[in-house]
Amino acid sequence: MSDTTFAEVSQEALLKIFTIPEAPDSTLGKIEKHLSENLMGFLGEHIVAREKPLHEIEQNFNVSEIPEEPRYVSDHTEFLLNNLVAHSVHTSSPRFIGHMTSALPYFLLPLAKLMVGLNQNLVKIETSKAFTPLERNVLGMLHHLVYQQDAAFYQRWMHSAQHSLGAMCSGGTVANITALWVARNLLLKPDNGFAGIAAEGLAAGLAHYGYKRLTVMVSERGHYSLSKAADVLGIGRRNLIAVPTDDHNRIRIDALREACAKVAAEGGKVLALVGVGGTTETGHIDPLDEMADVAEEIGAHFHVDAAWGGATLLSKRFRHLLHGIERADSVTIDAHKQMYVPMGAGIVLFRDPSMVRAIEHHAEYIIRHGSKDLGAHTMEGSRPGMAMLVYSAMHVMGRRGYELLIDQSIEKAREFARLIEAQDDFELITEPELCLLTYRFVPAKVKPLLQQANAEQVRRITPHLNALTRFIQKRQRETGRSFVSRTKLTPAQYFREPTVVFRVVLANPLTTRDMLEEVLQEQREIAAQAMSLRGALYTELRELGLVRELNGR
Repeated sequence: MSDTTFAEVSQEALLKIFTIPEAPDSTLGKIEKHLSENLMGFLGEHIVAREKPLHEIEQNFNVSEIPEEPRYVSDHTEFLLNNLVAHSVHTSSPRFIGHMTSALPYFLLPLAKLMVGLNQNLVKIETSKAFTPLERNVLGMLHHLVYQQDAAFYQRWMHSAQHSLGAMCSGGTVANITALWVARNLLLKPDNGFAGIAAEGLAAGLAHYGYKRLTVMVSERGHYSLSKAADVLGIGRRNLIAVPTDDHNRIRIDALREACAKVAAEGGKVLALVGVGGTTETGHIDPLDEMADVAEEIGAHFHVDAAWGGATLLSKRFRHLLHGIERADSVTIDAHKQMYVPMGAGIVLFRDPSMVRAIEHHAEYIIRHGSKDLGAHTMEGSRPGMAMLVYSAMHVMGRRGYELLIDQSIEKAREFARLIEAQDDFELITEPELCLLTYRFVPAKVKPLLQQANAEQVRRITPHLNALTRFIQKRQRETGRSFVSRTKLTPAQYFREPTVVFRVVLANPLTTRDMLEEVLQEQREIAAQAMSLRGALYTELRELGLVRELNGR
């Protein structure tokens, strides 16, 4: 651009970037001030409510060459405000109730700046020092939350160089992969001339132990990260076996036993059972205690993916929902979900601190034998000190503070469910167990007809309702006043017909009942605009002979 101004290229100018902060009245200085004083206000003012098409945004980020000349910080910041911030997603908005992100406590912003400034690398002591024992302390506190061992246990194992209670990860995906990596290496361990899978590979391991294949069992509501794990670990996606769920989206134990028996009969080995501690689609929790029984019976690793629901353990009132998790060999929890810290704070925990030795790695210049370098037992190498933010959040809010947030979010979801049921043109699809539920819009005169329809009628009506749900969800997102997500379920009450539904997560403590009522009203108003879709629905109903004529809502 002809009006572009460039910064000076000199040793002195570059040194200033590293040593001298921006002036308070500069663009960056003003942003820092506004963020520290009123984060929600800043985001509400700078994030454009109405959605801009992605292809238009891409035009601002389509130059492939690294800029030759440096830019002034304020000029670049203005570009980011106008082209990045303005079209980001307002995840902290109390009306953004579609995904597992929420508002953050204000105190994390300056602490995050401190963390970035320190720029510690948690792979080794030499680049982290105090951050390493802090991270081990965080893992110890979360391990105690799950496994409830006594003080002597943590005194012995929390800071042991040869052991680890778990690992901080970038998220639930790496945590789940790490858990199954440990399980795989423990199963196919060194034995009678076999150096172990880590040295000789999967094919040699299967041959040595006489297994035709390894499988991982999870409910059909299992997270897609498990498919990645099966791929990365050489198990194969086809060997990730989806077990049917019951009418409440929980794994069926009878179907699980049957699937495990089938694998054994075919010469395979069940490597792991994965219990879901809060599914991403409906928030339901598998019968973990019963799954632990099955895992013990067949000699399989028992992993619980509680990335979403694990924080529920902080509530004495609702902790029982995860009964059996304390019997898991490993557990995934995402602190960046219901523990209210920024993205990038996943955790995997191991019941036995010695389990991580199955994946131990060393190098001469780093993570040496006998050192307390965390990188010896983690999949990721260089990592930031995110544990500091988790540590601070747990101390500033405390268990009782988290308990209040968890309890309120679950109660809010129950209240919203009752609100939906009270409407004559909305239908609750899944009852909330945690703070996650699903529902859909159904025109008032269609709703009673649908509830009495047979399987064939439901099969023909559902595609029209699915199209209506997609239309409402997309238009609501584009309008920018509020946001809910959508997913596809197979509800038992509708003969397992694939059904598109709205999905709502109510973890944001700033979301109010009035806002939820406004979300429904906005969806109702959008539905009224979908004349052609509603017309097609009514035509289908007439052809099915359910009604002669339908008018109005």
